[in-house]
Amino acid sequence: MAIKKVLENGKAKYEVIVKVRDKSGKQITRKKKWFSSEALAKKAELEFRMELEGHRTKVTWKKWIERVLEKYRIEYRTSTYFNYKHCLNKWFDPYWNDRFVDEIKPSDVHSAVFEGAASCSSYTQRGLLKIVKRVFNLAIEEGILIRNPAVGIRVRCAEANQAVLNKNEIEILLREAQLKEHRFFPHWTLALLTGMRSGELYSLRWTDVDLVTGKLTISKAWTRYNGEGPTKTAKARICPISNECRKFLQELKLKYSAGSEFVLPRMWEWDQGDQAKILKSFCEEIGITPIKFHDLRATFITQMLNNGVPLSKVMAIVGHSSLKTTQGYLRLSGKDVEGATEDLKITVPTVEERLGNVIELRR
Repeated sequence: MAIKKVLENGKAKYEVIVKVRDKSGKQITRKKKWFSSEALAKKAELEFRMELEGHRTKVTWKKWIERVLEKYRIEYRTSTYFNYKHCLNKWFDPYWNDRFVDEIKPSDVHSAVFEGAASCSSYTQRGLLKIVKRVFNLAIEEGILIRNPAVGIRVRCAEANQAVLNKNEIEILLREAQLKEHRFFPHWTLALLTGMRSGELYSLRWTDVDLVTGKLTISKAWTRYNGEGPTKTAKARICPISNECRKFLQELKLKYSAGSEFVLPRMWEWDQGDQAKILKSFCEEIGITPIKFHDLRATFITQMLNNGVPLSKVMAIVGHSSLKTTQGYLRLSGKDVEGATEDLKITVPTVEERLGNVIELRR
């Protein structure tokens, strides 16, 4: 079901398509074009809905979720599939299994998210709402539903406090890790020099490193659940190698990686996904901001922005698919408001000036 807007010679016109499946599973479609205004298109959409309401198939939540999960199993990563399956089975299935999908109301969704998952954080509740909203959207596409009962429900979340290291803390971390010969020293260093994700660092091979042209090719990422696959955005990218990074990589190849196809040494904690705990514990030990492994990437981004690297370049280097994501780090760095308070033109009297005023008054 959709209202499609098309621009022709600078003027907008609208097409209406409404689909449902009847009780035998056959798809019924109503389609009409062109409407001169969105209001007329919405009116036609409503009329189509009312006409097709009696033809719609009735599917239980349990049967629908089985179909949805099978689709996700084929289309998504293993970890994503299991996440959907776990969330749906735990938080929605017990209440809705035998109910027809088209009989689930907004109040039912609200109850499941805010009452059934009351013990969860607001971030988890928002994630659950996002998942169930997608499930209902798929039902609309298949003609099982007319409208999404999760639309209009919102979970308010406080903005997460992103932990990053400042320049001084970066120097302390690398110095202490090197002095103590910490086994994760090369991993932390390369993360800070490239902004790569943990899984991307895990998959990085020497064949991806070109010291002649000064470029790293980042095209793969590893996870415990999926093994090796494409990066998070499924797109390869290039990270320029700085002089400091070039020197480090040359030393790394001699010391740690001789004969290995991988750039970084394999660690059992890394295999088990415990790299975040290791870093946080070490930061606490040396008295700096306790960060997790992924926060090294955030630190890289904020340092780049603080040093005046354009937003578009940072976005390309770290592989963000949305400019909005990179802009979030710009706010975190404070670079976008730097120096703005100088325009206040407020002067605070010095001690000498204050004392001079007192003496003048006493005279």
